[in-house]
Amino acid sequence: MKKFFSQFDLYEEVTHGKATFELPINYYRDDCFALYYTADTQKLIDLLPSPNLHPLTLPNGRSLYAIAVFNYIDTSIGSYGELGTIVPVIFGEKPKRITITKAMLMESSLPGFGVFVQHLPVTKIEARDAGRGEWGYPKFIASMQFRITPELFSCKLSEGDQSILKIKMMKKGIYHRENRPLISYSVKDNCLIKTVVPMKSRKRVALYPSGSALKLGDHPVSDSIRDLQLSKRPIMTVYYSERSAILPKGEVIEYNVEDYQGYIGKNKKADHTVDYLG
Repeated sequence: MKKFFSQFDLYEEVTHGKATFELPINYYRDDCFALYYTADTQKLIDLLPSPNLHPLTLPNGRSLYAIAVFNYIDTSIGSYGELGTIVPVIFGEKPKRITITKAMLMESSLPGFGVFVQHLPVTKIEARDAGRGEWGYPKFIASMQFRITPELFSCKLSEGDQSILKIKMMKKGIYHRENRPLISYSVKDNCLIKTVVPMKSRKRVALYPSGSALKLGDHPVSDSIRDLQLSKRPIMTVYYSERSAILPKGEVIEYNVEDYQGYIGKNKKADHTVDYLG
C-alpha cells in the first residue's frame, strides 16, 4: 500500500476559499457503497454539459444512474462525509447499448468511460471549497448520519431541517478486486475536466438485490433526482469492504461546454455522525 501512495512524487499546496491542502489528496480508508438505478435516458442527456458525453444505455432503452456514499475515515485532508449522485458516461463516440454485466465488468476499460457528477454534498466547508475550486465538482454543505452494521450500511442526508434523501444498502454480493481507476467528469469555467483517480479496492457486487432502498425528501436536490424517473428498485449494489484512492489534479479535455454548478447550498457547518453497531 505504501508503494500505491508513493506513485505521485511531487505535491503541490493550493488554496481555494477556506481550504488549503496538498495535491494530490490521499484517501487511506473509508466506508463506501453505491446503489445503481435506471433512469430516463433523455433526461440524463439533457443534464449533461457536453454532447460528447453519452449515458450508458441498456437494452431496454433506459440508462444507468447511481448514488454513491462515502464516510471518509482517514484522508490527508481529514475525515468527512460525502454523497455523489452520478451518471455513468462515455466521452467521445456514442456507445452501443450495453448490458449491466458488461458495463460493470468492463467499466474503465471502455474507451472514454467515467462518471459525470450531478450533485456532491459534503459535511465540511473545506471539502466543498476544495472540490468546487480545484475541479468544479458541484459540492454543497449538508449533514450526514451514517449507520453501519455487519449487514447494513445506511445514510441520512439533510440540509437544515429539510430531508434530502435516506439510502440503505444490504451488504451482499460476489467479492472481487478492483484496481482500475475511477474517472470523473466535471465542469469548471465552462471547461470539461477529466480526473483520473487511482484506486485499490475489494468490493461486493449484487445484481437486482433485495433490501436496499432510496427514499427522497422534500428538497430541491431531491426534486432534481426525482425528475430523472428512477427505477423503483436498484438494479445493482456495490459495497467496498476495502478502498484506498488518490485524487490528483484534473485536465481540460473540452472547452466551451455548458456551465454546470449544481445546487449551491448555504455557507454553514453541518453534522457528520457515524454509528457502528454490532
